[in-house]
Formats: sequence, structure tokens, C-alpha cells
Amino acid sequence: MTTLFISDLHLEESRPDITEAFLRFLDETASGVEKLYILGDFFEAWIGDDERTPLQEQVATALRKQRDSGTDIFLMHGNRDFLIGQDFCDRAGATLLDDPTVVDLYGTPTLLMHGDSLCTADLEYQKFRANMRNPQWQQMILQRPLEDRQQMARQLREISMAKNQGKEETIMDVTPEEVVRAMEAHGVQRLIHGHTHRPAEHQLEANNQPAKRIVLGDWHTHLWWLTVRPGEEPVLQKQPL
Repeated sequence: MTTLFISDLHLEESRPDITEAFLRFLDETASGVEKLYILGDFFEAWIGDDERTPLQEQVATALRKQRDSGTDIFLMHGNRDFLIGQDFCDRAGATLLDDPTVVDLYGTPTLLMHGDSLCTADLEYQKFRANMRNPQWQQMILQRPLEDRQQMARQLREISMAKNQGKEETIMDVTPEEVVRAMEAHGVQRLIHGHTHRPAEHQLEANNQPAKRIVLGDWHTHLWWLTVRPGEEPVLQKQPL
């Protein structure tokens, strides 16, 4: 039995190499695995399930094929693709997860998150995140014409890139105290998340016991994934694109 975790692929038309790498990953690395978790920012942008670009359809078809082969697929929203809805998940054969979610990972309760909610030092972003995750705001946006949403996505991306260039690195990373708070609130000793693009394993203390935080990597230059098997320690792996 094997479970894999990935995040932050940021799939987009301008990076066909990443899409090709993901399709190979499904055919090779993920072939025959029990479960595949995608913890957010799977796509660089998502403006509604009604867009249905060739890239989105290609990815949905590939995921459905993987699901039909016997792999359970789970998808979590990120800060780029928080408008992914049930329609896409149905086409892809994926189950949409809440952020955060606790799963029993071969006997170890494990907290799964995208990770952006842990970056509490970035006050401006947290206000933005609260607005973006508001169901009423999302419904209002999804009712706008597709072209309007496409233009809005381009503008938000430009604004985000401009603001991030001027921020200190520490502000865009997780807040250690928030990590501990989240783990203790959910009663777990293991956390897996993405978002920060800083793949690593961190030892810490939560619930007055040793704990571990595993950060998944982004797929800008390498494929990153976490392999978990019963009775073994999780292994963070990478491979050049």
C-alpha cells in the first residue's frame, strides 16, 4: 500500500513541460498506488468549472483514468485555484477536501493543509484570503461573464506578483506558533502542507510531544512528492523536470 502527496504544480498553458511531467508521474510513479492527495495550487489559476480549457480537460481525463485504475484521488483548494468546484471533481473522479482535514494515514492521524492559512505574519494576505474564501463573494464572482473572470484573474496575478516582490521572505513563510496551534487544535503530531515552495521536514513539539511538519515542494524546476507506506517513515522525493 502506498499513498502519495503533491502540491503546487501551478499547471498552466505556458508551462507544458510541467503538464507533461505530471502525466508521466501518473503513469509511472503513481501507477497502482492506493491514494493520491493534491494539496492545492494544482492549477496556476481557476476561474470556474465552466471554463473547460484543453489543458483542464486533458488533466481531468488523466485523473479520471487514474481513478478508474483504482487510485483514490483527493483534491484540496489552494490560493490560486480556490474556485475549483464539484463539476470538475466529478469529471476528474476526485474528492474535494476541506482545508484543513485530518486523515488516518496508516494508523497515524495526519493534518493536511494547503498551508497559506499558516502564514499569519502576512496580515494583508490573510485579509485577502478571508475575502476570497467567502462563499457569498465566490458566488458573486462565478455569476460574472467568463471573460470578466479571465481578466480579473490576470489582474490578481499581476498584483500578487508585484506585492510579493517587496515582502520579506519570513513574512511569506509559516508562523511557527500558528503551526503548533493548528496541530494542537486537531490533536495531531504530523502535518503535511504545501504553499511555501520550501520543501523540507521540520521537527518540532506539539501537544507536549515530538511532532513533524512536512512541506511539499513546487514543480517549477523539479517534481516533488511525498511517499507514505505502512510502518515506514514518510519520504520526501524529487526529480528534475
